[in-house]
This record gives sequence, structure tokens and C-alpha cells, in this order.
Amino acid sequence: MTILLFVGITAFAQQSPEKINIGLVPPLSSNWTTASRDTNSFSLNAIAGLSAAETGFALAGFANIVRHNADGMLIAGFMNTSGGGHGFEIAGFGNFAKNSSGTQIAGFANVGGNVSGLQLAGFMNAAKKVNGMQIGGFINKAKNVHGTQLAGFINIADTADCQIGLVNIAKNGEISLAVTIDENRTALLSMRSGGKFLYGIIGAGYNLSDKKNEYAYEAGFGAHLLHYEPFRLNAELTNDALTNFKGLDYFRSAFAVLPSIKLANRVDLFAGPSFVYLQSNSSDDIMRQKHYISSWGGKNGDDFHGFYVGYNAGIAIRL
Repeated sequence: MTILLFVGITAFAQQSPEKINIGLVPPLSSNWTTASRDTNSFSLNAIAGLSAAETGFALAGFANIVRHNADGMLIAGFMNTSGGGHGFEIAGFGNFAKNSSGTQIAGFANVGGNVSGLQLAGFMNAAKKVNGMQIGGFINKAKNVHGTQLAGFINIADTADCQIGLVNIAKNGEISLAVTIDENRTALLSMRSGGKFLYGIIGAGYNLSDKKNEYAYEAGFGAHLLHYEPFRLNAELTNDALTNFKGLDYFRSAFAVLPSIKLANRVDLFAGPSFVYLQSNSSDDIMRQKHYISSWGGKNGDDFHGFYVGYNAGIAIRL
């Protein structure tokens, strides 16, 4: 009995109780030289905080540095670093964790090993394995994604359940190059990339009839609505523009329904109607269409706006 009591007292004495830490920068804090070994339930640091673990709330003007788990909320003006944890991290620049189960929000980047939850960054998210969602202003990168990648420009993964971006690269995804033309004789070379259902579109080209606004570019999203080999039914929402880089502008937004048939192992032919919204300050663009469902503007220097029915057609090669 005496031995058990002695062991229990010794074990209790060796435990590091949770602390409240207030400071400027290590070691100028209430935890002094033991900061790197202490577990805090509350931390407030004017510049930077250092701890073994955080279980509650930690706020630092520049950085929170947690050697092990951060289970709670970390807020830093510049960055948070931790070994992992189940919590919420907000940083002006970046969050860096070996493993994270919770939410990471950063103005620039989130970097993690295994992430279960949400990564939200103004520019980039990177992780090895994601169970949840990555939302990046420009790019998301991961090895395996069981969930969704949503990026302003590009998603990269070995495997991914769902990728939403203009460019999507995954080993279990599909990439194709297509040559397309529409009712205004705008010819485009575009890349379509994505998964079984959603894909992104980005392209550039030339208008074959407009000598004032001849250069074209395109961006948009599409969906595979039906897929019964050798037929597909796709729907695409795209934005096209023509410009001469000198002030004349032409914008075309279209929703197209595109039946597709496979001509060969990697070749698809598609064509279909589109519902088009046009905005232009060029009389040539306006007169090219003879029948508008609805239109307005185009007088006294105002831009012309109109709705009409057009078409899209093309041939695609799957890479």
C-alpha cells in the first residue's frame, strides 16, 4: 500500500499542469525558461509564443510555435507551427503542421502532413493526405484527397475524389486538348481537365472574322451529365473574350449542352446549342448576330448587351 501511494504521489508530481502564459517573446514570458516544456490552456504573447502543447487559446502578434499538439485555437499575425492537433488555426501568412484535424485558415499558405478537416488559404494549400476539403486562392496540392479540392487556378493530386479548378491534375482524372469553334467563328485551343463529373476549361485562340478584336481567351467549368460509351452528354459554362489590347472589348458568356461521341480510343467529337450573353463596344460584333432574344445599350458610347442562341462544336483528344 505504501509503495503504491509513493508511486502515485511521484507520478502526480511529475505531471506538468496546464498553465497560463503571458509574455513578449521567449524566454521573456511568465513560463520563462521552461516554456518549450510547458502545456498551456491560455497564451498571450506580444511577438511570439513557444510551448510544448496548447489546449485552449493562444494569440501571438507574430508567431505561435507549438512543439507538439495544439488542441484549441491558435491565432497569429504571421504564422502558426505545430506538431498537429484537433483545433482551429488562423494566421496572416501561414499555418504549418505535421498532422492536423480541424481547420487551418491562412492569408497565404497552409502546409500539413495528414489533414482531416479544412485547409483555407489565400494562395496555396499543401498536404500529403487530405480527408476533407482544400480551398486555395491559386493552388491546392496533395498526394491523396478523400474529399474536395477547390482552387482559383490549379489542383494537383495523385488521386482525388473531386477537383474544382480551371486546371485539375490527378492520376485518376482526365485531361484532354480540344479545338473548338463557335457561331462567331472564334477558334480556340483549350484544355479540359477534371474528374468523373466536374472539369475545368482554359484556352486561347483567334477570331477568324473579326479584324479589330482578333485575339481570344477562354475560361470556364463543365460537367459530365451522362456517360454511356461511346456517348457523353456534357454541359459547359464558359467565358470568352476577344481583344486587340488597345481598348476594344468583347465578352461572351455561354451555357452550352454538348452531346459527344467517341470516334476513336482517345478522340471525341462534340457539338451543341448554347445560350449566349454578349457584351461589346464594337459595332462589328453587334451586327454579326441577326436575331437577339433581348438586347439593350449600344448608343451614345454605351456598351451593347444582348442574349441569343448560338452553338459550340469541337474535337477533343484525351491525353
